[in-house]
Amino acid sequence: MTQPKTYYDVKGCKKRIQIHQGGTRSGKSFSITQALIEHAYKNQNANLIISMVRKTYPSLRSSVMRDFMEILLKAGWYHERYHNKTENTYQLFGNTFEFFSCDNPLRLRGKKRDILWLCEANELSYEDFFQLNIRTTTGPVILDFNPSDEFSYIYDLLDREDSAFFRTTYKDNPFLSKIQIEEIERLKTNGDSNYWRVYGLGLRGISRETIFETQTYKTLPEGAKRLAIGLDWGYSVDPTSIVDVYLHGQEIYIRQMLYSGGYTNDDIGRFLKEQGLERHTEIVADSAEPKSIETLHRLGHNVKGAKKGPDSVRAGIDIMKRYTLKIHESSSDVIKEFRNYKWSTDKDGRMLPKPVGMNDHSIDAVRYVCLNKLRPNSGQYFVA
Repeated sequence: MTQPKTYYDVKGCKKRIQIHQGGTRSGKSFSITQALIEHAYKNQNANLIISMVRKTYPSLRSSVMRDFMEILLKAGWYHERYHNKTENTYQLFGNTFEFFSCDNPLRLRGKKRDILWLCEANELSYEDFFQLNIRTTTGPVILDFNPSDEFSYIYDLLDREDSAFFRTTYKDNPFLSKIQIEEIERLKTNGDSNYWRVYGLGLRGISRETIFETQTYKTLPEGAKRLAIGLDWGYSVDPTSIVDVYLHGQEIYIRQMLYSGGYTNDDIGRFLKEQGLERHTEIVADSAEPKSIETLHRLGHNVKGAKKGPDSVRAGIDIMKRYTLKIHESSSDVIKEFRNYKWSTDKDGRMLPKPVGMNDHSIDAVRYVCLNKLRPNSGQYFVA
């Protein structure tokens, strides 16, 4: 009989860490449970310790434990004498399955195991993962999750050479009924677009509060034109941020030039000169520091103050959101700022029409350029 894709992914993977990202009803949990039971059957009397873990015990009991017992009962393998309900363990084919949650810290730092499965792993913290992983002797270490979070420690694990990544959707589960499929596909038109992205397509979610969606790039496309250099002043607490901003069609390309504290105006002037910029290259800076602008003018740089007006922060954001934003892959500080730039929320969690005003130095530098170069009637580059 054909099984969900995850069943074959688990059984065929040779890496220590398996990461199974999937949408709703893709068959991840049941398939992983089935594959681990079969592994125990093929390794009878091996005294394997197989840990099946979730963040809280109620969620563990209603999902992983229920699937496990259902499979045993249907196969005629369940015998009460092998079920230790106090310790939440089950002896199967000479191996031990243990079920516990991460809300019990003693279990995280307890005895070692051979195989680890973290169900809905994005509910766990990196510390939870770390403590469990280092006590797993051979593996595999299996993580499954719905990608509802935009950022998670799980995505950092993808860079490990001993990890493998798999993505599944409801289309990878042959056991779904027509009604179930229709209900999921209603999300395309009737639901939140992010719900369809996460639960329908099994793709990484986007936080509602996150203001910008960005992409990375390696090289500028042919024909890209420099809009200007953006400059946000800083010194001791805040870094000075300088970014190079280009336009190509409906795409804005951003490259980090400087992101560092301790720079005086003279230091900034020397830095700009070292970049080999031509004297006419336009630099748009925060107009709140006219003395700093004048200092750079006298050092030979073409610096202009950003054209601000009422609610210029929101105006700049609105302009930037008209374009696809692409950040050079080496611009780590800029990427981090854009990823964490969010709308403020009130005490009830409702979004407010203003961003959280912190860690936005490079964003401000880009915004100054956009206010001067891409606002209506500002010049040839504006695209309505």
